[in-house]
Amino acid sequence: MSEGTGPITSAGEGEEVPQPFSVTIGATVPTGFEHTAAEEVHEKIGAVARVSKDRGRIYFEITTDNLPKVHHLKSVDNLFVVVEYYENYQFKDSKEEALLDFQQLASTLPWTNALEVWKMNNSVKKKRSRRRGAANSKPKPSSDASDPEKLQTEPEALQEKDEQKDACAEQETDPQTEQDSETQEQAENKPLKFRVTCNRAGDKHSFTSNDAARDFGGAVQEFFQWKADMTKFDVEVLLNIHNNEVVIGIALTEESLHRRNITHFGPTTLRSTLAYGMLRLCKPQVSDVIVDPMCGTGAIPLEGVIEWTHSFFLSGDNHDMAVSRTVNNINHIVKRRQDGGSASPGLPIDTAQWDLCHLPMRTSSVDIITTDMPFGKRMGSKKKNWDLYPSCLREMARVCRPGTGRAVVLTQDKKCFQKALVRMSGLWRKSHTVWVNVGGLHAGVFVLRRTGANFEEQL
Repeated sequence: MSEGTGPITSAGEGEEVPQPFSVTIGATVPTGFEHTAAEEVHEKIGAVARVSKDRGRIYFEITTDNLPKVHHLKSVDNLFVVVEYYENYQFKDSKEEALLDFQQLASTLPWTNALEVWKMNNSVKKKRSRRRGAANSKPKPSSDASDPEKLQTEPEALQEKDEQKDACAEQETDPQTEQDSETQEQAENKPLKFRVTCNRAGDKHSFTSNDAARDFGGAVQEFFQWKADMTKFDVEVLLNIHNNEVVIGIALTEESLHRRNITHFGPTTLRSTLAYGMLRLCKPQVSDVIVDPMCGTGAIPLEGVIEWTHSFFLSGDNHDMAVSRTVNNINHIVKRRQDGGSASPGLPIDTAQWDLCHLPMRTSSVDIITTDMPFGKRMGSKKKNWDLYPSCLREMARVCRPGTGRAVVLTQDKKCFQKALVRMSGLWRKSHTVWVNVGGLHAGVFVLRRTGANFEEQL
């Protein structure tokens, strides 16, 4: 990370902005989908991501002018800017000495660029929130808490340097604008509120996560003269420790993005980031028909219809409540777009209630099937899966195009699925498996290819 903010250049009369400078961005991702997330980073930002030794994290370099693009990544749960990275941090043997090192570390770190990125990040979120809410004068309902573009209420967040200067040049300054500027000026004079969050993994540390957060946080407070607040904080400082790897960062997201498009939850709602990763494994193409026969709350088709706008999505479930939740989540996305000024009439997606073993679709009419199957824990049972899984694979093979059709299936009941796959080996071939962590459960994402065999001949 560079030490300064770069040369200052003039952006207009009376306004100076720093030139773009390089920083390291860290992202937490669904465990097992690190390489999928790295592919998305390269595709959308052009950066080469490094997968951390600590599973579930990636790091990549950007210049600050690309910061808005980072918020368009769909594979990441949380984002942070790296203050400092230690690949092989040497911890002292005793607890007291190790914690003393953390206390002394706070004042030696290169905070300047990371804090500048934090300020820029707040400005990016404010602009996006303003655009999204331009059509509405009323505040958003509480269900919008799952929106990744949700405005973070840092009072001292940023000097908004004449963001709409040109557009408003001919207008008189209204009293509300003057009042907002006054409020912001007062807020900027107040000390920032912060907290330190420590994530620690490894069995050779003499201290706990709470010990490290407490002592490092105390030193940060003393160095910056910030005010500690564990709930209504402005800045979240991250201390990530994995064996001898130590990363200090500043959070760029207030809450995880994995719930971004879901407002109506079910008992086993799939994380949006995991749903997106599963779809990327399918490599959807223009005009593909993509089906989720067990849609639950619609996490998979919703991620798909937002990212792959030239494909068509079908979602369904045998439970009426699941269908209702999916429809409500789709309507929420449509309304959010309309409120943001979108002229789009809707989304290329349909939802139906059906029997997943007797789908109301023509044979060989589907290009891709992506679904989260019942694990047999919260939904269904392991005993029922022995009949359900082969029946489901058989019906999926019927509607999928021979030779080109593919499926990506998530399940924690790996033994049952492998047995069902052997029984359906004439119709499906396993390409590879991605092992993931789903709520603490070790599950598999199975990538399948439809064989060229005729369905009727395999019965």
